[in-house]
Amino acid sequence: MEKQIEIFKALSDKNRLLIIEMLSCGELCACDIIEGLELTQPTVSHHMKILQHAGLVNSKKNGKWTIYSLDKGAFNDLCKFIERLSSKKEDCICKELGRSSCIVEN
Repeated sequence: MEKQIEIFKALSDKNRLLIIEMLSCGELCACDIIEGLELTQPTVSHHMKILQHAGLVNSKKNGKWTIYSLDKGAFNDLCKFIERLSSKKEDCICKELGRSSCIVEN
């Protein structure tokens, strides 16, 4: 669950969400993100470092430019995690707490 916590922290910033939305259209260089969001280069670099560390964004060098793209697999995994987290399950944590009200229905 530690990885998901890191991802949610990365998603908890408006600019990072806007960057993800921009990247949903396809690969972009840092200069496009800087121009599109009217942010400084150091600010974009900071946000991209966090998104990359969380595993949400990939990067590749193209000459002097860095090209960014979304890691679609990471977003698919996150959706599966949220589905599992919000669904009833046999191994629910409430059973460990001795709660009799945690009954899995079929």
